[in-house]
Amino acid sequence: MAYKGKSREEMIREDMRDLHKMGYAQQLFREMGGFSNFAISFSIISILTGAILLFGYGLQFAGPIINTFGWPLVSFFTLCIAASMAELASAYPTAGGLYFWAHRLGGIKWAWVTAWFNMLGQIMITAGIDFAAAIYIAGAFNRLFGTAIDTTNTMTMIVVMMVIMVPQVLINVFGIKLTARLSDFSVYWHIGGVLIMALLLTFFGKHTQPFSFLFQGVTTVEPASIANTFVAGTLPPFNSLMMKIPGMMGLYAGGGIVLAFVLGLLQAQWTYTGYDASAHVAEETVMARLNSAWGVFLSVAVSFVVGYVMLLILTLHIPSGDIAKTVDPANGPAVLYIVYENFDRIFFGHIIAIIIGVAMWLCGLSSITSMSRMWFAFARDDGMPGYRLIKQIHPTLRTPVWSIVITCTLAVLLTVWSALYTVVVAVSTTALYVAYGLPIYLNLRNKLRKQGEFTTPKTAPWSLKNWGVLINVLALAWIAFITVLFSIPPNELAGWSIILMAVFMLIYWQVDAKRRFKGPTASDEAALRKIETDMAAAAHGHS
Repeated sequence: MAYKGKSREEMIREDMRDLHKMGYAQQLFREMGGFSNFAISFSIISILTGAILLFGYGLQFAGPIINTFGWPLVSFFTLCIAASMAELASAYPTAGGLYFWAHRLGGIKWAWVTAWFNMLGQIMITAGIDFAAAIYIAGAFNRLFGTAIDTTNTMTMIVVMMVIMVPQVLINVFGIKLTARLSDFSVYWHIGGVLIMALLLTFFGKHTQPFSFLFQGVTTVEPASIANTFVAGTLPPFNSLMMKIPGMMGLYAGGGIVLAFVLGLLQAQWTYTGYDASAHVAEETVMARLNSAWGVFLSVAVSFVVGYVMLLILTLHIPSGDIAKTVDPANGPAVLYIVYENFDRIFFGHIIAIIIGVAMWLCGLSSITSMSRMWFAFARDDGMPGYRLIKQIHPTLRTPVWSIVITCTLAVLLTVWSALYTVVVAVSTTALYVAYGLPIYLNLRNKLRKQGEFTTPKTAPWSLKNWGVLINVLALAWIAFITVLFSIPPNELAGWSIILMAVFMLIYWQVDAKRRFKGPTASDEAALRKIETDMAAAAHGHS
């Protein structure tokens, strides 16, 4: 192993040599260790965000079994995807992550498509996280302080969202060291928060259901009843085009609890997004070939265990076992309804509400970090409009300031579609998993053909070895399944959004990008050293 027996400084130099071999200069500070790298992905997954915000969504489709069986089912296949990505992160530890992998494995066009799906997915997931956090925090504020913030008013929630995001942006701007420390703190906050929630509900909760309750399948929303109508923000309802396909209405009408169950899997799958963050901060991570890979994989593995405990505890404490009342929007977020109905001492409910709110804020913070690094990496290779500005690194702070500001601005603008929250969730999930799947497919293709580049134990210290092909196949099969699943009613608009994204990419490629975009281009050692020397001189001059 290249890192064995070396000091931190020697490992950093080894990482820099790796980066140089891939054609890039060291422009960002390497401040993150293995735990911090894991922490940023774990914080973005944030079981106290995704699993909490969509708890009612999954419950209304299939009842308790969506948590009992749906969560481990999704977790298993997501672990296959994470393992496949971890191997690639070990082979190619760059901020570009998926985009760079796709270029090395498949070429410019594959890199282009992967980058855009990844970038747009990250924008949407950041928008979804912080806008949902705004709604939740405003609702929690009303419970805590008796205020009357209107959580149904889009503009009010946009203002709350911006208030939430300002400190997230500033922390990201002022350096990776503080961001890394807060990500580290986020791990303890999430795990400790789940432990506190579990203990309070177990020992003080008034409503405890029998263990058999976990195995009940109950749908309060029949798929057939919602498949044909959508409400798109302020737009009037419109008819589904997909439901005009022969046989589709019959499928939904006869699908019953099985169809409801698979549609409800969006709850778990959206939670498991953003763990590519460990790859995107590789250039800021010491011992990147190992730590970035473990960060990708362990963030999913730990989230599976901790999240499962949390979901089972919450499910067992649904008041009176009444699913319909729990998921009723009039009672507020389902989890808050469960929490406050379970305690005579409202103080306990306040504690849990605060724990969840802080976790959501930390999730948004880490999401911005990952999103801005991916955009910076793509702009560094002249891959998008405005690349000259987006790829700039602050000479003193050594952070991609404009990338942070621009991506966060775009995330805020997406909240115009805030009434389509579940659609935004579905689009972000689908777009990200398409981006995850493309380099996995290319790696598997090359492996089977024995042509081009592909991961081996020699090129990737974190290697799947003989299990690689099987795990890659399982990963790709699941990605194909959820891409279809989350693009059909009731998330049909997500499917059309993905198609529009693809059309936009094609037009932009034909009109401009294919003549200008060259993909990641290697620079010689002298050029890389000059960039690093100039950056160091600028930083010294501003210190």
